[in-house]
Amino acid sequence: MSSNKIAVAVIHGMGSQGKDRQGTNDISFSAGLYTRLKEYLGDDFFDHVAWREVFWADILQTRQEEYIKYLGDKGGRWMDARRFVMHNLGDAASYRKTEDSRDQTYFRIHERVHQTIQRLEQLTDGNTPLIVLAHSLGGHIMSNYIYDMMKGTPQIDGSSDFQKLKTMATFVTFGCNIPVFSFSYKPENVHPIRYPGTNIAADRRMSPWWYNYNDKDDALGMPLAGLSPAYGALADSGGLRDGWVSNGGFFQFWNPASHSQYWTSRNFYRPVGSVLKKAMKIGPVA
Repeated sequence: MSSNKIAVAVIHGMGSQGKDRQGTNDISFSAGLYTRLKEYLGDDFFDHVAWREVFWADILQTRQEEYIKYLGDKGGRWMDARRFVMHNLGDAASYRKTEDSRDQTYFRIHERVHQTIQRLEQLTDGNTPLIVLAHSLGGHIMSNYIYDMMKGTPQIDGSSDFQKLKTMATFVTFGCNIPVFSFSYKPENVHPIRYPGTNIAADRRMSPWWYNYNDKDDALGMPLAGLSPAYGALADSGGLRDGWVSNGGFFQFWNPASHSQYWTSRNFYRPVGSVLKKAMKIGPVA
C-alpha cells in the first residue's frame, strides 16, 4: 500500500441525531458506513484514511425537544408525526441565511463544517485530497458551504488551501434534497457549485467529481441533472452523475424508511468504496 492519504468529511442531514455535541474524534451517525467500508476495503487501505464527522444536530435539537416536551399529550395520536416534522422539517426551515443578526443558525452550522475541515488538515496535511460525503440536508449545507468558501465570506475564513477546499477531489451526496430549496428561482438562475479542487492537476481530477446517489423509494432523495439547464450541463460534461441504489432489507427497501438506510446498504457503500479508491490514486496535491 502506498503512503498516499485521503481525508473524508461526513455530514448528516435532517432528523434527530442527539442533542449533545459529540467529541472532535467521535464517530456516531456514520459508524455503519465507516465499518462497512473498512471491511470492504481492508484495514491496510483505511490506515491511510482520515475520517471525521460534521455533527450539527445539537444546534437545533435542544429547542426542538423543549417544544416537544411542552406539547406532551396535547399532540394527541399524531404526536409521532409532530415529532417527525419538528426534527426534519424544523431543521430544513431553520437552516437559511438571513439578514437578521439574531439568527446565526446558518453560520453556526458552517462553523462546525469548518472545524471538521481544520481537524482533517491536522490529521493529514495541506496537500491531501478531500472527499465530502453528505446525507440529505447535509448536501444542501455543503453545497452552500463550498459556494461561500469559494466566493469568500468574512464569517468563515479558510487560512490554507486545504481549508479553502482547493484539494477537494469529490463530492458524494445521498438522499439529496437540494431541489427542494431551488424553486424560488427560475431554472435559468439555478446553478450548481463549481469544482472546488483547483489545486488538483487536470489530468488527476476525478470524473465525475460529483456523485449523487438516491433510492427511488426515498421521497427525500432526488436526482439533480434535471433541476436546471446549468445542472444538466454539468451532468452532460461528465462532472455530475446521478445514480439509483436500493437500500435496506425486506422491511425498508420499498418504502420511505430507505432514507435512513444508506449508512449500511451494500448497494451504497460499494460505489462509495470505488470513489475512495479513485481518490487515493490522486496522491499528494501540489
